[in-house]
Amino acid sequence: MAKLEDLPLEVLEQILLLLDPIDVAQFSQTNSAYHSVVYGNPDSQHLWRELYLRQPFDDLRKCYTSLGRPLKSIDWKSTLQRIMRARTVLTKVSACRPEERCAVLQTLIDMVTNIPPVTDPDVIELSMNHVWATAMLRGSTLIEHEEWELSAEERQLRARLHTYFGLTARDFEHANRTASRAFVYAMRNYKYDNDFGPFMMDGSGRINWVHVRAIHHVMSMHIVPDTEEAAQAEFNLFPMSMPWTQSILPEDKDLDEVEDWAGVTGRWQCSFCFVDHRELLVYNNFNSSDTEPLRPDIFEDPDFVEVFRSIHVELRILGTEPDPAHPGRPRINFGGSLDGHAIFVGSVRVTPDDQIRWHFTSGEQGNAIWSSEGVQVGNVRSKYGILGAWTTVLHDRHDPVGPFWLWKVGELTDDTPV
Repeated sequence: MAKLEDLPLEVLEQILLLLDPIDVAQFSQTNSAYHSVVYGNPDSQHLWRELYLRQPFDDLRKCYTSLGRPLKSIDWKSTLQRIMRARTVLTKVSACRPEERCAVLQTLIDMVTNIPPVTDPDVIELSMNHVWATAMLRGSTLIEHEEWELSAEERQLRARLHTYFGLTARDFEHANRTASRAFVYAMRNYKYDNDFGPFMMDGSGRINWVHVRAIHHVMSMHIVPDTEEAAQAEFNLFPMSMPWTQSILPEDKDLDEVEDWAGVTGRWQCSFCFVDHRELLVYNNFNSSDTEPLRPDIFEDPDFVEVFRSIHVELRILGTEPDPAHPGRPRINFGGSLDGHAIFVGSVRVTPDDQIRWHFTSGEQGNAIWSSEGVQVGNVRSKYGILGAWTTVLHDRHDPVGPFWLWKVGELTDDTPV
């Protein structure tokens, strides 16, 4: 009777490709010969590539980065090993070692950002990575586990992944919604140190994903009905959830060769929230101190009102400026109109942590009144849009603040008035 070790290498590899990657790793530990088959040639990616392609993931050869460039180099083995470890953790969170939590979260973020772009906005082109990650995250407590002491890095990674995912069941809990409002409307979270936007307070211009997630939560609860059905849903599919983070990039378009790489020109909807200015000041103790406890009970009052409004914006690029730190992604300057009347002027550029930042001012009769700072969530040109915060251009201590969501609803036609 023939033994397993008597099989030709090609036949053995075909058998291995029928196994789960975890089983392949365990098989390699049975003896040195089999270990050599699986891991022997560090320069050969053949087995690992074929093993990866048999998983329910996107083909890495068709994937793009969040800034719209094809992946340059692919390490099939390392990538698959990282994902398999993440799968184990998502299935059993208690198996996650404290020192690996950030690595697991980063693996999942890489997985949902390095994906194929949508080539036709009118056709459904789901990312297999998104389907897998969404299914795994909705059955896991990884991004909301309460028993861990989180590092600053882990808190940022969790918040970013949560923002990409969308709403969880716990987001519908009243206490959590109050906590997000308390963060978004806290005047102490808007200073010159973070350019009055959802950025780190160290002046680096890096994204503060904890802030972005709080904004996402506040805005989302005006989009998704606050009902028992929505709270118990397996997954709430809406324009601020995972599937909308894919880039929209026609096959013949190289963003390194176009001026409007961020897809600024077009018709946009800008939704924003605000609360009564007097209540805002009372909640913030008139912004007299950064250490005095705030009064979030104002958000629990049955008479509390958070206004949600939307306006339509038409934007066009005015020109670009080179960005030596990000070749091929120059700063884009743009202008436009709000509902055909007010002036709208701003810029788009890449941040030091390779995210896409939007800044714009708006006003009436040629006077800038409002200043807004935001972040493109997901990949470049994604339908998800921009989440951020608004205040006045004066940035006075008692000026109002609030969240906004800007998302593209269509292209400009040739007959659109300039």
